[in-house]
Amino acid sequence: MLLGTLMKLPSLLETLAAILPADGLKTTPEAMRPYECDGLSMYRALPKCVALPETEDELVAVLKACHAARVPVVTRGAGTGLSGGAMPDPEAVLLSTARLMRIIEIDADACLARVQPGVRNLAISEAAAAHGLYYAPDPSSQIACTIGGNVAENSGGVHCLKYGLTVHNVRAVRVALIDGSVVTLGCEGLDAPGYDLLALMTGSEGLLGVVTEVTVKLTPKPRLAQVALASFPTVEAAGAAVGRIIAAGIVPAGLEMMDRIATRAVEDFVHAGYDCEAAAILLCESDGTPEEVADEMARVEAVLREAGASDVRLSTSEAERLRYWSGRKNAFPATGRISPDYYCMDGTIPRKELPRVLKAIEAMSEKYGLRCANVFHAGDGNLHPLIMFDANRPGELERAEAFGAEILELCVEVGGTITGEHGVGIEKINQMCVQFSPKELTRMHEIKRAFDEHGLLNPGKAVPTLHRCAEHGRMRVSQGKPMPFAELERF
Repeated sequence: MLLGTLMKLPSLLETLAAILPADGLKTTPEAMRPYECDGLSMYRALPKCVALPETEDELVAVLKACHAARVPVVTRGAGTGLSGGAMPDPEAVLLSTARLMRIIEIDADACLARVQPGVRNLAISEAAAAHGLYYAPDPSSQIACTIGGNVAENSGGVHCLKYGLTVHNVRAVRVALIDGSVVTLGCEGLDAPGYDLLALMTGSEGLLGVVTEVTVKLTPKPRLAQVALASFPTVEAAGAAVGRIIAAGIVPAGLEMMDRIATRAVEDFVHAGYDCEAAAILLCESDGTPEEVADEMARVEAVLREAGASDVRLSTSEAERLRYWSGRKNAFPATGRISPDYYCMDGTIPRKELPRVLKAIEAMSEKYGLRCANVFHAGDGNLHPLIMFDANRPGELERAEAFGAEILELCVEVGGTITGEHGVGIEKINQMCVQFSPKELTRMHEIKRAFDEHGLLNPGKAVPTLHRCAEHGRMRVSQGKPMPFAELERF
């Protein structure tokens, strides 16, 4: 695919300058430096320019200009993503939606909110609080991440077990396609006629269109929430306890796990009140009416003790509950305090495989000579191993990458996936060759071409070409056996 460059198209810069506000086009290296990476800071690049529209009309005009010039576009929200999905392409315009940050409507009767893509996740709940409502998906970065980015990555959070991911809490999206046409996918009801293109767009990582407006479902705030903090003598016992809770017919509002390395890092940082001598801790939350919470917490405590918990503490106040959760939500920055660099992985496995995978990660840590703090959305099997390294030491970055790749490929081997909520971006693109067959990847490229014929939106991300799979020697795992790619098509 031959793409024109902005260096050859000065007229495009002039067109963009005419479209955007006075300070809406950044072209100098100094002005573009803040956009050189997202939360995956291991990889960096400068775009040709940064466009910052303030309205949907401006955003559409930027897309039309780039489409006409056949110049690629990488869309960026707050830049909190952790898979390199918003990393610039040096040949592309970086299109920021950060200035489209208006809450258009809160419909309390319908429990809906219409917002622009640059609205922060937490700001939706803050705006809805006066009506006794909130937006349930709560990524750890919710104070900064935007709803447009949440849609692009299908973000989750610590309460996704009960309340679902972004895809379960979005009713409709308004999307600008690369040619500038604008479509609405979904509707305010529970279902829309035709193919479920809303689900297709959610989690598509900027490859199919640019979100300009989102209609989200709001959830009534529960009357009470209480969390159980359980300590376990082994990581395997904590992992097994997760399965026992679900098997008992309990669906907690949140069910999170942290190992000793993670809890000690967190305790030094936020003083959450964790047991730092435990090999692992579980946080299990119940919410609802006081009667519902009391009944569920009694059942949870019984299961935890039967599963081998050495201690179980129930939060006795809202302040204590929030303090327990503050530790989990600050696990990433806490790790950053004790290591020069860290690599946050994101894979998902069947819950029953938690003990096996945790033991394997421990062995990998010894193999690569790198510490690893384990943090999990344990209820839905979403793992976030934090691999610690020092990029200034020769070979450590490469070992961290190899460590992470081995974790992801183990996730596939045990019947899981290479991502739960962070997306593929550039980080996991090689493991896509392990997750999917050549035929499946070909179908993904066909879907991409149906929306973006010339491959201009976020090129080189999320879905690898089959040629790339062959070049990197990746192989699909099928029923525990490696299956080599054959008869590979070049894209």
